[in-house]
Amino acid sequence: MIAIGGGGFSRGPRNRLLVEYILSLTHKSKPRVCFLPTASGDAPLNINRFYRVCETLGAKASHLSLFQSFPRPAGKALAGQDVIYVGGGNTRNMLVLWKEWGIDTILRHALARGTILAGSSAGAICWFDQGLTDSNPGGYTPLDALGWLKGSCCPHFDGESSRQPIFRSLIKRGKLKAGYAIDDGVALHFVNGTLTNVVSSRRAAGARFIRRQRGQLNERLLVPSRL
Repeated sequence: MIAIGGGGFSRGPRNRLLVEYILSLTHKSKPRVCFLPTASGDAPLNINRFYRVCETLGAKASHLSLFQSFPRPAGKALAGQDVIYVGGGNTRNMLVLWKEWGIDTILRHALARGTILAGSSAGAICWFDQGLTDSNPGGYTPLDALGWLKGSCCPHFDGESSRQPIFRSLIKRGKLKAGYAIDDGVALHFVNGTLTNVVSSRRAAGARFIRRQRGQLNERLLVPSRL
């Protein structure tokens, strides 16, 4: 599973390095990649960018829409994919729709079969126990997610600096579990729930693991390899 702080298929050429990294993990010359743009309400711009990037990199692209009619049931559309990639947007709305359509169960089965699950922003938060989200009115708030990765997640840690004091404060007060603060352009790669690699498409970007220890915050820097 791969959690990206920001960037990926819907961003510029630099962040395509992250996409290349994800595709390389399939060890296939033409991997099958399905995009879940649920969090953005299936925004056409994001879908079009996804197809353009896949065409450039030689991947076989498809997407699953929950807002428009689609030719196949969700289970069949996601079966046989090498990568399922989740885009950004409103995490809360996405999780509600996934539960209604049974997408969460389908994704869990895909993960068990060896499909790589990846995503940016909302597509990073969703895999963890909790995340810091702007999906609710009133600013950044905690959100319970799927719980397939332990702890919490805060994307856009450097890109939206107002997240930083809120994420730290919520962890210190016990409102969020210890978790990962991920800069834009940085990807955390987990295997069987364990962090195995950190990569970045940006020179100054990184990540950190923040936890409460004896009433104080402890921050461990996660220095990435540069793509």
